[in-house]
Amino acid sequence: MPLSTLGRMRSVCVLGATGSIGLQALEVVAANPELEICGLAGGSRVDELLAAATACRAPAIALADPAAAAVARERFGGRVESGPEGVLELVRSCGADIVLNGVVGAAGLEATLESFAAGADVALANKESLVAGGDLVIDAQRRSGRRLMPVDSEHSAIAQCLEGAPPETIAGLVITASGGPFRGRSLEQLTDATPAQALQHPTWRMGEKITIDSATLMNKGLELIEAHFLFDQPYPAIEIVVHPQSTVHGMVRFRDGALIAHLGHPDMRVPISWALTHPDRSATPARTLDMSQPWSLDFEPPDPESFRCLALARAAGERGGTAPAVLNAANEVAVAAFLDGAIRFPDIAAVVEQALERVPAEPASSLEQVRDADARARRAAGELTGAAA
Repeated sequence: MPLSTLGRMRSVCVLGATGSIGLQALEVVAANPELEICGLAGGSRVDELLAAATACRAPAIALADPAAAAVARERFGGRVESGPEGVLELVRSCGADIVLNGVVGAAGLEATLESFAAGADVALANKESLVAGGDLVIDAQRRSGRRLMPVDSEHSAIAQCLEGAPPETIAGLVITASGGPFRGRSLEQLTDATPAQALQHPTWRMGEKITIDSATLMNKGLELIEAHFLFDQPYPAIEIVVHPQSTVHGMVRFRDGALIAHLGHPDMRVPISWALTHPDRSATPARTLDMSQPWSLDFEPPDPESFRCLALARAAGERGGTAPAVLNAANEVAVAAFLDGAIRFPDIAAVVEQALERVPAEPASSLEQVRDADARARRAAGELTGAAA
């Protein structure tokens, strides 16, 4: 019995195919006979990408690392694109109905724009696309007439709660946060926090960068900015609450006083499947909540002193223009420096704050302006992390 009633084969291109989101997306595609892979892209993990391409019979792949692409050309029978431009060429030429963008970092922005230009829907798992270039992405999506489907569990939850709701009935959005590994700790207690400790997330298993963002709550700041663009809601109408069980993934407030929530066990295959098969809502192997057992849901406000990245992100979002791009770029540099042992955990927020002061916000009306702000922010953050080392 087929798992989907999509009505026709839907072709999928997966960017970031060797990462956590990419691998789970491949699981979803493999379980659904009406989804097929038309292209896979990765960074430098050539063995993993070739294994995935063989398993799903992908006709074309791309590797952002030219050396890895050269190795792939000797071992892969299909088309191989090379370098960052090769990833974009794969998007342009593979004929995808939907591109799942699981690229990590600001490099994902151009891939999102190219996907819309190629006439594909976008299943977006790359936070930085909307954070760094939200206005550009929404404009590209509207001009293309294609869909922008969130893959983050929080935004997917909110999108599902909003289905069919007239805009004038929406009173606000609530994004939940697990609180990360340092929930309840004071700023003083975080001074000597190590990368190994910060990488011990209590709920999700993710890549290093996003796991550190979860520890600082910067991930919720980035999601706040994403939600502003995805759902066209003003920043004061978007709340962040800490919910350690990670059972409620997102909520929507309505003008009549109702609060509608999306609940489920933490499993990224659920939002991935929703994005790739919507409106079908295909089956997944995710566990369902057992309502016959006693359980509780706890909520608390985030600590603004210990987790200053959240306030910095809100301020950057409200400032608009290139400020979110500066925030994102400086954070990437600061997180890398922390993982390398060059700065302390609280220094991540300090570096981001000082970079925002050094690189004033400007209008973000072109990709070139966003790239320039990103480059200047990285230089400023690089100088600051060097001074902190």
